[in-house]
Amino acid sequence: MREVFHQSLEDVQARLVEIAELVAIAIDKATTSFATGDVALAEEVISEDAIIDEKTVALDEMAIQLLAMQQPVAGDLRIVVAALRMSASLERMGDIAEHIAQFTRLRFPARAIPTGLKSTFTRMGELDVQLANKLTELLQTQDLELAEEIRNADDEIDELHVSVFEKVLGDTWTGEATETVDATLASRFFERFADHAVSIAKKVHYLATGDWDTHTEEPIVEPHYPNH
Repeated sequence: MREVFHQSLEDVQARLVEIAELVAIAIDKATTSFATGDVALAEEVISEDAIIDEKTVALDEMAIQLLAMQQPVAGDLRIVVAALRMSASLERMGDIAEHIAQFTRLRFPARAIPTGLKSTFTRMGELDVQLANKLTELLQTQDLELAEEIRNADDEIDELHVSVFEKVLGDTWTGEATETVDATLASRFFERFADHAVSIAKKVHYLATGDWDTHTEEPIVEPHYPNH
């Protein structure tokens, strides 16, 4: 029975990696569509989010069944509970990629990136894609150097997020009200995507070392961007 249980734990890890890979693909497509105005690519992200949702539900059901049937304790219990929480963060990351893609669809045929902020959002998109790929590798390998790299990238995204607010609140900003709203909300999505990645990295660090990494805080509930 213990051999079967530990095989199930390995399956949980493999499913987390699979979902993380899908999230990495989603954010790559979403940021590309956001930068280029490729509405077809945006539609792919929006439609494929359902696959991420389905896989996270299946993972959660498996983890809950393990809790009910195997009644794990100590380290095994921490792994299962952490998997449930990490799958929730991955699901939200998929949603955020979808929200970014929705900007492209909403503003088509115009570009979604507000005037004067192209370089900032391009960099935020690059960093989010890097974070997603590093997170996938972290879940595969538990290499804690990757967790540190994820935190460092998040710090840069936080700085860029602040710079967006400074730009739209500055005296030289000439954007219309819709551009101001788009800039602040889109920036928030890019920033929150990174925060969820850090939250997962923190849990991997805990599972590997038994110590909580106090460098970061848990993510708060993400604002919902309505479908159009």
